[in-house]
Amino acid sequence: MRIGVTFPQIEFGNDPIALRDYAQAIEGLGYTHLLAYDHVLGADTSVRPGWSGSYAAENPFHEVLVLFGYLAGLTTTLELVTGVLILPQRQTALVAKQAAEIDILSGGRLRLGVGVGWNAVEYEGLGKEFTNRGARSEEQIRLLRALWTEPIVTFDGRWEQIDHAGINPLPVQRPIPIWIGGYAEATLRRVGELGDGWFPWREPNETMRAAIARIRDYADAAGRDPDAIGYEPQLNIGRGTPEEWRAFLDGWRALGATHCCFSTMGNGFSSPAEHLAALTRAADALGVRRGVA
Repeated sequence: MRIGVTFPQIEFGNDPIALRDYAQAIEGLGYTHLLAYDHVLGADTSVRPGWSGSYAAENPFHEVLVLFGYLAGLTTTLELVTGVLILPQRQTALVAKQAAEIDILSGGRLRLGVGVGWNAVEYEGLGKEFTNRGARSEEQIRLLRALWTEPIVTFDGRWEQIDHAGINPLPVQRPIPIWIGGYAEATLRRVGELGDGWFPWREPNETMRAAIARIRDYADAAGRDPDAIGYEPQLNIGRGTPEEWRAFLDGWRALGATHCCFSTMGNGFSSPAEHLAALTRAADALGVRRGVA
């Protein structure tokens, strides 16, 4: 199981040197990848009574693709993972171009995690329809793969059209892996039919076992190899004990997880150094310095 780190977006700060040092430190500890969340706009909750979203205007977010373009040249082995890019609120061809550029600058180290999001405020601000975002994302995934593998693309979809055009240069990975986040039945179908992997950020239980079984059924029905689909849960190592962490990893390994990302958010840490200290303790306790756990 490949072990990565979830970037503590809203608890990190804006110092570019600290960003560099953090990425290089986790790479040095043996973590295999860095996963970062995506939000463009945060809502002003003072004018939205009853707001229940996770992030708001006061929560800082580094733009994930620009962040990865910066880190691509400052790291050498670290896989860069969006977890997840809110794909339907963005222009597909532009995402294809930006992702290809990160893949080139990093030497083929990008994994594009995508999802449909929950924040209608962002969709409104970015000029994209909120209610049909799931269906549009499936068309977007197909177009992304075409743009990453073909020098000239003609695509006539329901929402996306390209007439004999293409991105240049193409990425190193052709295509870049696309992983999918979410838990709705439509999402599980989407993973089985289209995804290279799934982000199940839950405990390793019977509910997750059943979800994976449904993904495998959808893959079979689509003529795909179910064993080719990866799974990446998330474990918060700012709490709990090494024994509990091992039990979590063992449980997910039994369910077929191929990756896991360690989160440090939500534990009262107030500096990058505290996040790194927690990751260092986990790396020592679980043998992550060998690159896997």
